[in-house]
Amino acid sequence: RAAPSPKMMENTVFMSFAFYSTILILKMYVIAIITGQVRLRKKAFANPEDALRNGGLQYYRDDPDVERNLLSLSRAHRNDMENIFPFLFLGAVYSLLDPSPAVARIHFFIFCVGRIVHTIAYLLRLKAPTRSVAYGVAQLPCFSMALQILLATTPYW
Repeated sequence: RAAPSPKMMENTVFMSFAFYSTILILKMYVIAIITGQVRLRKKAFANPEDALRNGGLQYYRDDPDVERNLLSLSRAHRNDMENIFPFLFLGAVYSLLDPSPAVARIHFFIFCVGRIVHTIAYLLRLKAPTRSVAYGVAQLPCFSMALQILLATTPYW
């Protein structure tokens, strides 16, 4: 087991960022696993090789229920990629700016909770505006971090 570098362990902001980032990446993996489970449960596979491995070519088919569920999962996953990947960049750079650990943790926590609520709203088809509010709330810390990064780096452009 590789031990983290002592310098990295001293940066409590980066360690907090690493914690929340890992939670978000695991959440994305869960969406991928759910996607596979939807197809397995209904035995409706998009690829003939998957159908053959799971009972035969008769399961290489479309199922309206599966397609509807997969559409929500796909949208949730795509939305995660559009938002979590920028967060990973912003949070990593922000961590290098030596912000207040408490303030940084609040930024990371708000984003993480917002993304989890957003995904739950997608998957459970919660009433509007739950998903939109979760999205908006999660964007606030990203905007704040981006602004702070720009302010810190403006003298170097």
